Amino acid sequence: MTSAPTPAPLTTDDDWWRSAVVYQVYVRSFADANSDGVGDLQGIRGRLPYLRDLGVDALWLTPFYTSPQVDAGYDVADYRDVDPLFGNLTDFDEMITDAHALGLRIIVDLVPNHTSSAHPWFAAALAAGPGSPERERYLFADGKGEQGELPPNDWESIFGGPAWTRVVDGQWYLHLFDPAQPDLNWRHPEVRAEFEDVLRFWLDRGVDGFRIDVAHGMIKAEGLPDVGFNSMTTGQRQSELLGKGRLPYFDQDEVHDIYRAWRPILDSYPGGRMAVAEAWAETPQRLARYIGPDELHQAFSFDFLDATWSADSFRKVIDTALAESTIVGAPTTWVLSNHDRQRHVTRYGDGEVGLRRARAAALLMFALPGCAYVYQGEELGLPEVLDLPDELRQDPAFRRTGESRDGCRVPIPWSGELAPYGFGPDGSELSWLPAPATWRALSVAAQTGTPGSTLELYRAALRIRGEHPALAGLAGITWLETEPGVLAFRRAAGDTELTCVVNLSGADVTVAGHGRPLVASADLTERGDGHVLPVDTTAWFERR
Repeated sequence: MTSAPTPAPLTTDDDWWRSAVVYQVYVRSFADANSDGVGDLQGIRGRLPYLRDLGVDALWLTPFYTSPQVDAGYDVADYRDVDPLFGNLTDFDEMITDAHALGLRIIVDLVPNHTSSAHPWFAAALAAGPGSPERERYLFADGKGEQGELPPNDWESIFGGPAWTRVVDGQWYLHLFDPAQPDLNWRHPEVRAEFEDVLRFWLDRGVDGFRIDVAHGMIKAEGLPDVGFNSMTTGQRQSELLGKGRLPYFDQDEVHDIYRAWRPILDSYPGGRMAVAEAWAETPQRLARYIGPDELHQAFSFDFLDATWSADSFRKVIDTALAESTIVGAPTTWVLSNHDRQRHVTRYGDGEVGLRRARAAALLMFALPGCAYVYQGEELGLPEVLDLPDELRQDPAFRRTGESRDGCRVPIPWSGELAPYGFGPDGSELSWLPAPATWRALSVAAQTGTPGSTLELYRAALRIRGEHPALAGLAGITWLETEPGVLAFRRAAGDTELTCVVNLSGADVTVAGHGRPLVASADLTERGDGHVLPVDTTAWFERR
């Protein structure tokens, strides 16, 4: 490892995260600088001007730490170093320096619920044996049955199958995910001290924030009680039980003690260092507990991502999220896609219909107050890749459940007529997952400067969002009366109003009285003193 001087913060704006647009970089699929077919930190560094020109405020990087890569880096063996697959600490320092020079902040993924089984702590735990101090850092337990041959309880892995693996001396260890990801014991003071030091390590290198993976899972109920699983599909069963508040390994009250210890560390650094939780809770009220002046700055609201394509669904999700944000005094977060979920072009119907709806949903999201998270490639209108050969899939969940997240992780297309579309340097033909032939028309080069392209729509919308007085701040929304199936709300600043209208009615509608159009997800046609808004279209109008 190399040391680095503490860099100056990007600005003194401590509240930048309240209305930021954050671009999620899935590191291995963004840009490859060394022709090995895997994205890396220097690849990101070379594409920073593209992200500046797109109009985002910050980048969230998925894990790039030393890792066996069993779960794409979410199995960390060394939290203070860069995996050689992605570069080294010097590459990280150069990347963050360039990002700050371009006005971009860097948020890094922190994985505190579990380590890799290759982590030195876990190796020491296996070597030390039952009852040792080394095993106390993890969750080892004796099994049930006459010879301890049964798991300690009935908990199931998120990736399918039992959440326990037995070691050669007969004890079992807990892993809520893959067996290569043993869960840490967050009641152990060494674990808490270690991660507080990890926070400082990356803050000293200039990172502007952290995305906390499985932020709701670090504390398990005392005694590790049974849940009561049956033969239902694991994911479905766990979702139902979480909704009833019955999962003893999620959202335990003690988890908030961890974040109350982390917040002073973040606040001790200048420039508005922040943290956002990936947290699931049984009610909106319990999710809101993760946010506040003494805990974390944000928690992802996944309800927007899960909204069905209807005016009623979006209206309910938006109202609920804004009401919750008012209670906790923090902005909500809006998300349409991420590295764990099917891309929203495909969720909304795929093909032309899915793309029209995805473009409309993006304009709706960018018009809302709060922080918007953009998953890499959504600005290109990329669909899910559904036909990847099984032998190429690398998601560990696929091997256990048959379900795969690889389709949303295919490297994004930059240029050229043939795959991998400029993912690596000129002439490089390697890519860890293959891109389909249809993506040549969706590349950055193909869409740049092309009127009506999804990329140019995102650029225009983000430019307006950053400059328009009614969108630049945290002004709330006022819902307007509309015909069924149409959403319309207004945001205002002084004597300037911006109205967002979304047509989810299934037929073209005419809108009037909102002023001049600023941007629309599909072409508008003038009709009298108004405009025809096509089906599955969002438009912004301005009146001064």
